[in-house]
Amino acid sequence: MPQKQLLAVVLAWAFSQAATAAEPKDVNTQLAELQAQLTQLKQAYEGRIATLEERLSNAQARVENVSPSPAAPSSASAFNPEVSLILQGAYKSRKKVAEPGVSGFWTAGHGHDEDDEHGHEKRGFTLDHTELVLAANIDDRFRGQATLALLDEEVEVEEAWFQTLGLGHGMGIKAGRFFSGIGYLNEQHPHQWDFYDQPLMYEVLFGEHGYSQDGVQAKWVAPTDFLVELGGEIGRGGKFPGTDRDVNGANSRAVFAHVGDDFGSDHSWRAGLSYLQTEARERETHFESGAYDEVSGAFDGRSKVWMADFVYKWAPNGNSTQRNFKLQAEYFLRKENGLLSVADEDDNDLGSSDYATRQSGYYLQGVYQFTPSWRAGLRYDRLNSGHQNFGENPGDIEKGDYRPTRASIMVDYSWSEYSRLRLQYAKDRSMDGVIDNQLTLQYVMSLGSHGAHKF
Repeated sequence: MPQKQLLAVVLAWAFSQAATAAEPKDVNTQLAELQAQLTQLKQAYEGRIATLEERLSNAQARVENVSPSPAAPSSASAFNPEVSLILQGAYKSRKKVAEPGVSGFWTAGHGHDEDDEHGHEKRGFTLDHTELVLAANIDDRFRGQATLALLDEEVEVEEAWFQTLGLGHGMGIKAGRFFSGIGYLNEQHPHQWDFYDQPLMYEVLFGEHGYSQDGVQAKWVAPTDFLVELGGEIGRGGKFPGTDRDVNGANSRAVFAHVGDDFGSDHSWRAGLSYLQTEARERETHFESGAYDEVSGAFDGRSKVWMADFVYKWAPNGNSTQRNFKLQAEYFLRKENGLLSVADEDDNDLGSSDYATRQSGYYLQGVYQFTPSWRAGLRYDRLNSGHQNFGENPGDIEKGDYRPTRASIMVDYSWSEYSRLRLQYAKDRSMDGVIDNQLTLQYVMSLGSHGAHKF
């Protein structure tokens, strides 16, 4: 019952009692009694509300991180997916480099073609991947999603997975092709990034779009107010730094843990640790050589990656639509051990030797939304080519001793949550002896329904 109606009932009852009393009371005494009765009724009313709110909060905590499970379609012909289309493109001004890469690092897609990795290094007007996303609850137990990346004549299945709903006890399982849960940025699609490109360390570790694999993922979220999430994955591991192998069992393994919380109504944070291990067989690249123009290498061995991530978010009163700030950082460490077979430019075998590396890097970025439509951000990348051991080094491979860096600044404008224009400038020193002043103007347009992004 609303408080105004409650007050009217109380006052009517009180005055009727006073009118029928055998002996009229002093006015002040009557007012005091009325005030006491009203206070007592309000306390009882508010107590019941507090009890109901507590019960609701406890119920929500028990089902936290479990997706809603509407009923299955009424017939086999029912078609109910959420469909969205992401349009992305850019104008890019940068130096023309014959063989782009990151000095001192054996990177994914590093070859002789300057347009490797789906045109990421192309200059001028370019069309980036157009993403088609279909997602829906399959029934009351499962949900599925497929993300197709379209570019010219190519159609790439970025993700195609199903996950369980309502297993209970904070458990969830995902199977199919999916972006791994390691790190912070890895699970995000390019249209979710705060900058046009991903940090340098992601590029040298996993390629242009992060690490995805075919496999199974399990997550557990503790039933506490303080976020505790544990997860593990096994999979085919066919993507760099591993290679596709026709074998039974799992070629890659990953584990990760995340913790986080809110403090006050304005602040929230999350921190995590991750580990990924993959196997490589005849993973190819090429090296600069002191005795030859160039040598190629085929690596057989194991790649291990450790990652630490931290994210802090601020929004006045928890309302991020007007103003907000996000601070984000990740640190990476990669170790590889195995056997490297070397050949010269004419494919003559030069022998093989032990191969071991220990390399690291990090990035730090901050993005401030100062109006509902405008944001500005800064990012700094720094890598360390670290220790590289080529054993007997039959190809006379030149060991890299370089620390690539890149500093980026961006400003973007969003008329709504479905449209974004971004201007970005970067001073790129990722290649030894090359300073590349890069300017990018990007658009990201979303059509159709699109699920909420993660923290």
